[in-house]
Amino acid sequence: MSHTALVRRPGARLAEGIVTHIERKIVDYAVAVAQWERYVTAMADNGWQIVEVPAADDCPDAVFVEDTVVMFRNVAVMTRPGADSRKPEIVEVEKVVENLGCSINRIREPGTLDGGDVLKVGNTVYVGRGGRTNAEGVRQLRAILHPVGGAVVAVPLTKVLHLKSAVTALPDGTVIGYAPLLDDVNIFERFLAVPEESGAHVVQLDEARLLMAAHCPLSVALLADLGYQPIVVDISEFEKLEGCVTCLSVRIRELSA
Repeated sequence: MSHTALVRRPGARLAEGIVTHIERKIVDYAVAVAQWERYVTAMADNGWQIVEVPAADDCPDAVFVEDTVVMFRNVAVMTRPGADSRKPEIVEVEKVVENLGCSINRIREPGTLDGGDVLKVGNTVYVGRGGRTNAEGVRQLRAILHPVGGAVVAVPLTKVLHLKSAVTALPDGTVIGYAPLLDDVNIFERFLAVPEESGAHVVQLDEARLLMAAHCPLSVALLADLGYQPIVVDISEFEKLEGCVTCLSVRIRELSA
C-alpha cells in the first residue's frame, strides 16, 4: 500500500483544544467539521487512500492526528505528546498503523515528542526542540531512526508551538518557512522564505501539487510561480487552535522495507 493518509474526525469538544502561542478564539464546531470533510475530500481527490482513525471524543485535540505518530518508511514511531491531556490519543492510532503492517516503535518516559515537531526531507529528519518535544524525545527518535537511515537534526524552537508551525518542505527538498517564527534559518540546507505565516504549511500531494490553507494568497501565488499547483482548502477553525494543513493527517508514502 502507498499514499495512505490517516485522519481523525473532530470530536465534539474540539473548541476546548489547547492554545499556547495565540489568544483563544471561539471555534464553530459545525464549520470545523465541514472544513475537515473538505480537507479529507481534497486528499482523496488527489490520489490518497484515506484511513480514518476512530474518533476520540474525550480528547479535544485528537483531530490533529499528526502529533501521535512519526512515519519513516515502514517504521512507525508512536509519540509521547508533551501535553498530558493528549497522551491517550496514541492508543487507537497505534492499532491502525499496526494493522497497516508498520513496524512499531515508541517514545518512552521521560521523553516527549509531538509529531508536529518532525519534518522529513529525504533522509534528514529535522526535530523541533521546543515546548512539546524535549531533549530525551529527540535522543530516542535519533536512536530509533539511525539504524534505518534517518539522520535526526535538532532545531531550537522558542517562538511557535511546533516546528511545522514554522516550516515544511517542497517536493524538491527546499524547506519553506515564515522567517520571523524561526530561531535560526541557517540550520536548513536550502531555505525559501514565504510572506505569510500559514504559507509556510504545505502538504505534498505529489511532485507537483501542494495542499495549502486558503488564508495565504501571496504564498500560494509564490509557489504557483515556481511551477507548483496549490490545492487550497479553508481550515480557519483549526487555525484558531494553532492547527495547519499538516496537522490534520499522517501521510504514509511507503510501507515496504
